Amino acid sequence: MEVGMRVVFMGTPDFAVATLEDIINAGHIVEAVVTQPDKPKGRGGAVAMSPVKETALEHGIEVLQPVKVKNDNEFYERMKQIDPDVIVVVAFGQILPDSILELPKYGCINVHASLLPAYRGAAPIQWAVIDGLEETGVTTMQMDHGLDTGDIIMQSRIRLDAKETGGSLFDRLSSEGGRLLVKTLEAVENGTATRTKQDDSLSNYAKMLTKSLGNIDFNEGAVNIERLIRGLNPWPSAYTHLNGKTLKIWEADVCECNDDNMKPGTVFNVTKDGFCVKCGKDALSIGEVQLEGKKRMASDAFLRGFKLESGTVLG
Repeated sequence: MEVGMRVVFMGTPDFAVATLEDIINAGHIVEAVVTQPDKPKGRGGAVAMSPVKETALEHGIEVLQPVKVKNDNEFYERMKQIDPDVIVVVAFGQILPDSILELPKYGCINVHASLLPAYRGAAPIQWAVIDGLEETGVTTMQMDHGLDTGDIIMQSRIRLDAKETGGSLFDRLSSEGGRLLVKTLEAVENGTATRTKQDDSLSNYAKMLTKSLGNIDFNEGAVNIERLIRGLNPWPSAYTHLNGKTLKIWEADVCECNDDNMKPGTVFNVTKDGFCVKCGKDALSIGEVQLEGKKRMASDAFLRGFKLESGTVLG
């Protein structure tokens, strides 16, 4: 590619950074980056920039931060001035109005972390792990008015590892998304890109994650709980309660338990190396935990500092 496309990039979290870097490295001209306004973060409430803004400033790219793209005339006029060939959108966090969708020559292209039409919505990465998928991927899509409903341009598939977490899959799909987007821009510019309508009947919705989702119900089967633990690692994390304190569970393995009289949530088989918890079906051998106010640690280290007895009921 001799002269790159003129791009406006819209994105906010870590996930979008790899795509922005790949666009720059591929020789495209990023005229501006649009990201969510700076927000207070952490206990001190210090105002923090989005990861995408930090990356844009490192590269000396103009940053725009409209509170609401939809109603911001000044922002729209700036977009018209820039007159980009394409707008690339990766986890930006705002709905784009028609005026923006229709502005660039090649429209708006979105990178979405699922194999659309499956897992439209806010948290496709984590739900892929929680639901026990063997395969997921990324999709580049021509944006339209709907939520992740536009025509598919390209897809790339990856297999989930047996111990895949929300965090590890996030990193893998972020890298894959950048690569796929660069290929997509090349095809769009060359006029070789194909666009395939989504089959809405095959769609499902990956709803937003909440902290309460991580509250473990030990009446569920161990397989489902183990997936939940991995899917919510590192955020918002899966947890239970021990003596009134929150106990985060970071890592566990499914193991057999044939005692049907034992109440789900009951701790058993406590050794110096670890412990098990009865579930609705089978049990979990707990590998890594974090008691409220303490550091994350392997179960053997936890048991050296905390007297946990068989028969204790979690929850």
